[in-house]
This record gives sequence, C-alpha cells and structure tokens, in this order.
Amino acid sequence: MIEKTLLIKLLQAGLKEMNLPITEEIQVKLIDYVGFLFKWNLVHNLTAVREPTEMIKRHLLDSLSLWPFLPVGRIIDVGTGAGLPGIPLALSRPESQIVLLDSNQKKITFVRHVILSLKLRNATAICTRVEKYRPDEQFDFVISRAFASLSEFVLLASHLCKKNGKLIAMKGAIDPLEVAAMSADFTIEKIEPVKVPELSASRSLAFIVINNGGSSVK
Repeated sequence: MIEKTLLIKLLQAGLKEMNLPITEEIQVKLIDYVGFLFKWNLVHNLTAVREPTEMIKRHLLDSLSLWPFLPVGRIIDVGTGAGLPGIPLALSRPESQIVLLDSNQKKITFVRHVILSLKLRNATAICTRVEKYRPDEQFDFVISRAFASLSEFVLLASHLCKKNGKLIAMKGAIDPLEVAAMSADFTIEKIEPVKVPELSASRSLAFIVINNGGSSVK
C-alpha cells in the first residue's frame, strides 16, 4: 500500500477543494479505513477499485460529497456494500446515528470489522435485505449510493423514512426517464449536482420526499 502520509495529502487536497471541514483526527481514520479496504479487497473482492489513491477519489471524496447536505439525524445507508457512503459519513458526522444495511454477509462482516477497529460508536451494521428490515424507529434520512434506480430505491426503502424525512440517492447523471418512472407517491424535491475532485463523471444527489401527489422536479 502507498505510504500513509501521501494518501493523507491526497485526501487533504480533495477536502480543501470541496471546502469540507474534516479534522485531522478524522482524516487519519478515513485513511485507516482505506487501508482496511485495500487489504480485505485483496482476498474478498469488496470493490472493483483496487488502488488506494483511487479509493480516496472514487470512494472517500465521492461519499463525502453528501456531507454538506446531510444535517445531524438518524441515517440509514441502504446497500452500503463495503461501507460507502456510511463509514466516511459516520466518521465525519459523529453526532449522527448511522445504520449500514446490506444483504451481503461478506461485506457486512468487513463493515463490522471497520466499526470495531475504528471504535465507531455511532454506527451499526445490519445484514438483511432492505425490504425485510423493520427497525424500531424510522430514519430522518435514507441514503443510497449507486444502489438501484430511483423508482426501485423508493419502492424498497421508503418504509424506513420518517414522516417529513428524506430519501437521498447518490447518482451519476440522472436520466429523466428514471424520474418519470417514479410513483406518484414521491416527489423529487431537488437534484443537486456535486463536484468530486479529479472525477470527470457527473455526480448528483436526488432529494426525495414522500407525499400524496405526483413526482416532479422543483
């Protein structure tokens, strides 16, 4: 693995460009997470991204692009995979409670290892399918990163969202056909373009609310 100090410099440059006030202590833990991901990935194939430098750009910074738009609250990361965006958000939002949900036992085992190793007291990993998960309390924010189409995301995960809560989908460029396919029970409140340093691909956040009207972009 590349020297840790070089990875921290790469992370710091990205955070500065994104104007994210992440402390040095949290930056070190974010790099530790990349180290765990790199080592486990050699054996368990958790992500297609192999190089630590690419993990910082395509995983850490991409996940943290949601940070300015995510107030403190109860959050669930649906289809978290290897802990993205849930682990970076749990590290950088210690005042929020975050559940990381995935049906893949291998990936949840990794996420639990990270939670224990980094002493993340505000994060919990659950292994089950999203449509089967019935928490004692619903969530302020239901988030997903490249989990499914918008219509499938809201269909499977909306039962996890509190009244007046939001579902937030992290996507690339959003196809208008995806918006048109959504149920009339949901409204896309806004689509927020985000810029991730050194990533040329389009990135955007879709903020979705549950209602009794039709879907629309305001």
